[in-house]
Parts: sequence; C-alpha cells; structure tokens
Amino acid sequence: MRKQKNILLGLMCSATILSCTKSFDEINTDQNGFLSDEVSAKFFLTDTQYKLYSPDRFPYWRAHLIHADRFAGQFTFGFNGCWWSDGLGYTYDTGYTDAAYGWLAGYLGNLKGFTDFVQEGGELENEYMYAMALIMKGLYYQMYTETFGMVPYTEAGVEGILTPKYDTQQVIYKGIIADLDEAMAIIGSEERTGLGVDDAGPNDLYCGGDLQKWKKLANTLKLRIGMRALGADGDDFAAATISEALAAPLLDDASGSVVMEKDFVIDQWAAAAYGDVWHNFGGTGSKWTVSNILINMLQDNNDPRLSVYANPIVGGSFVYVNDGTDPNFQTRVDFVIATLDRAGADYTVTVNGTETTIEVPGGQYIGLPTRVNGDIMPYIRYDMFSLPSEMVTQQKGSQVDAYPEIVLTSAESYFLQAEAVLNGLQGATGDAQDLFAKGIKEAMKIWGVSDGDADTYIATEAAADITVGTLDEKLEKIAHQRWLASYTDGFEAWAVVRDTGYPAELAAGVTDPVIYELGTLNGAYPQRLRYGSGAQDNPNFSAVEPVQGANVQGTKLWFAK
Repeated sequence: MRKQKNILLGLMCSATILSCTKSFDEINTDQNGFLSDEVSAKFFLTDTQYKLYSPDRFPYWRAHLIHADRFAGQFTFGFNGCWWSDGLGYTYDTGYTDAAYGWLAGYLGNLKGFTDFVQEGGELENEYMYAMALIMKGLYYQMYTETFGMVPYTEAGVEGILTPKYDTQQVIYKGIIADLDEAMAIIGSEERTGLGVDDAGPNDLYCGGDLQKWKKLANTLKLRIGMRALGADGDDFAAATISEALAAPLLDDASGSVVMEKDFVIDQWAAAAYGDVWHNFGGTGSKWTVSNILINMLQDNNDPRLSVYANPIVGGSFVYVNDGTDPNFQTRVDFVIATLDRAGADYTVTVNGTETTIEVPGGQYIGLPTRVNGDIMPYIRYDMFSLPSEMVTQQKGSQVDAYPEIVLTSAESYFLQAEAVLNGLQGATGDAQDLFAKGIKEAMKIWGVSDGDADTYIATEAAADITVGTLDEKLEKIAHQRWLASYTDGFEAWAVVRDTGYPAELAAGVTDPVIYELGTLNGAYPQRLRYGSGAQDNPNFSAVEPVQGANVQGTKLWFAK
C-alpha cells in the first residue's frame, strides 16, 4: 500500500516542521531539492506527536499548570510571593480556559494533516503510519473528551462540514475503540513502517518506529477506555472491550512504557516544558510547590520516588506577627502548624507576645495543601515547602535529562489488569498482587528508581500489598498507585480522581473559606473544564447542555457519574 510520489519542495519546507527535530538539519541545508526516495511521511510525524504532549508554552502554562495539574492535586500555587493563590483554575477565567480549549480543539488540524498524507490515496501513503495516526487520534480524543465532555467527533474534519455536531462520550469512546481495532489489524505482525526513508525510526518520538509496541500501546489504551467506561449509565460496550483487550498483548515489562523524551533543541514557543515557566518568568512568582497529599502519601509509605519527585525544603525561621488586621490570624497559623504535624515534620514554635516564630530545619519533605486562598498566602512561606525536583523543572537548552512526557505506561497496564482480576471481569487472569507489584516496579522505573529499592518497597509497605483488606481497600490502593504513576501527567491523574474517587481527600473538595478558595464550584471538586468561548460559534453547541448538563466545571462527565 505504500507508495512514493514526487511532491513540491515547499511541502517539505514547512517552517514548523523544520524547526522541530534534529533530523531536519541536513535537509535544511540541502539546496538541491528532494528525490522521491528521500521523501517520507515520517518527517511530518514528529510535529504531530510532540504537539499533543508538549505544546508551546502558552497552553503548557494555562492548560497544564493552571488547570489539569491544579485539579490533579499534585502541584500547588499559593505560597507567599507566588503570583496566584492555589485557587487559580478553580475560579473560572475565560482567558485561561480559552487557552486550554484552543490548544486541544486546534490539535485536530495537526492530526488531520498527517492523516491525510498517509491514508490511502494520500500524497505520502503509508498504511502503517496511517495505523499510527489512528492510535494518536485515540490518545487525543480520550484527553479531549475527558477534559470537556461532548466534543465534535464523528463529523469533525469531514470535508464540507464546517459546523460538526457534538458527540456524547459514549459515542466517542466507541469510535476510539473502533479506530484502535482497525490500527491493530493493519499492523498485524509487521515490525517497521517500511525500509530506508520509510522507516519512521527516530522520527517516531513515542515508539521509535516499533510497530509491535504501537500495537501494545493501542491495546492498552483500549483497556484504559473500557475500564473507564465500565459501569457508566448506558454502558453497553465496556465489558466486551475489556475482555478483548485482556486477550491481546499489552504494554509490559518487556516493552516498557511509552514516553516522549524532551527535545532540548526545540524552542519553548514550539514545544514547552515545566522548566520554561519555572525559569523564564522570573523570581519565585511563577514557581510552584508539591502538594501535601502527594508528599504525605509518598512519605508515609517510604516510597523511593519521594526524592525524585520533589526536593527537601530549605527551611528556616518563619515569623508571624499578629498586628490586629487579620481576625483569623490564629486560625491560619494553627493551619500551618497542623500541616507540619501531618507531614511528621521536625519543628519548634515560640510565642512571644504578638509574635509566633516557627523554626523548621531544612532537609525535610513537606507538602503544601491544595486550594489555599489568597488570604492565607502571607502565612504560606516558600522555604517551608517542597519544590518539584530538578528533573521536573529542568530548563531547556541545558542538555540535561529531564522527566519524560508520559504517553501511556506499562505500569498502568498492570494496574488495570490487577483491578480487572479483583473485580472478576471476563478475560481477567493472573494473580492480582503479582500484577500490582509489576505495575509499581514499572512506574518507578520511569523515574530511575532501582530494582532493589522498588523490590524493598513492594516487600515491606502495606501500600504495595493487595493480598489483605476489603475489595474497596484493595481498589483504593490501586487507584493511589495509578495517581502516583501519573505524576506530571495532570490530565490523566485528574481523570483517575474523577473516575475512582481517590485520593479521597482530594476528591472531597474543600469547605472552609478562611483557608481555602471555594471558587466557582463552591468548594466542590472540578469535573471538567468549561468550553472555550469559540465553541459557541458552532450552532450545534446549543444541543450540548440538554444532554450533558450545564457548561460549568462542576458538571460530571459520563464516565464519572
């Protein structure tokens, strides 16, 4: 099915594409044009891939840090000197939401462009890269629909349809599954996308051109969607989907996870990282801390990921003066002290008249509670709380390894299998504890935790043991591990909380306005983002609310009801 055609030099000289991979260095200096055997769709693959998991800095700040990472409950704003309280994102803001919506809705154009090239009859037809395009479409739409809910799907990108209808999550999930099945059938037993220039190889940022790993990626995504949809109102496909996925190869310890390494050559205005916000906004205003829910969960269970997820605090002497202007002074100081207690911190408190001094030695791990409001920010001192590790905040251009963008992990594959076994689902086989342990080990592997440290954790910590307890307690432990494994993948971590209700402390929301930002949600946990203002330009938008519910952050999506 593959074929090559002579195409215009301009097709290969897109400025966007040429700026996004080192593979184009030689091409960019060749002034003699291209021969047919030098042209391949793989040169358009890289751009399509990284823009889904590493978009430019504008959405990386607004869609990721302000929204998904906030709601995931792993990163926090709100310390004294930060530009925002940790309520940012919980109170609807048109500009921030529009940025998130514009990025996700606009990504379809990138995906469609690549798909049109490689599909049957396309300028750069390649059936195996077309299979890749179908799988990327599934990854994209899963993220898109779980962020907003109903979105255009069946009519999106169809020639001649300028105002596509909005489809339900049930329809979208079924469509994704059908695409994944088609992609896996196309791949079959093939291992590469072609020979010579047609081998995607290093231009494939996800799987390095390994089609069998792509097939496992597709099947693991199929399992994720089936498990997420299971039990939702009107679900008529999840059980069969899960059974089919469990009967086929999934991501495992042999294949490893699908992650995307950071490219430090690409400019932050094409592909960003956390470090681009961390280092380039100046001072501490744009920086963030790690949440107490994450730090406490890691610390309480002697999790070896603690030191690679976060840094210990700087510590110091922190003075609070009751000058009579804050009627809630003591309540807020007590909250800070209670946070230290919950972290098991070493500290001393001295009260001298109107002054309260808290001495906190450095070197400890202390997380900041989520959703603290602007009034308590003066009490939340920067050096008292743990920051993300340098692996997370690594600045681009320094040529030092940073965290990889998570596409889909072998850890999640094992966790989902363990959950299926515990629930007695059709097709689920194996020992739940063994699957759970393998998942933990795979999750730690991504962050460079040694096998020995992982094995010790699995052998000694109750958090890694699902051989005892009630079914609900076992499922809670799996949910926690899925949430921990999604660190830096805020969209998936947020979906885990909405789907499972864990971590329960996060899912419960907040109630105390003296401490927390109740926001537009009045303290409830956010279930979705509101549509961007451009969505209303589509006349079919009016059909969404009667089906899905009000266009507010608190409306539960189909999979989470």
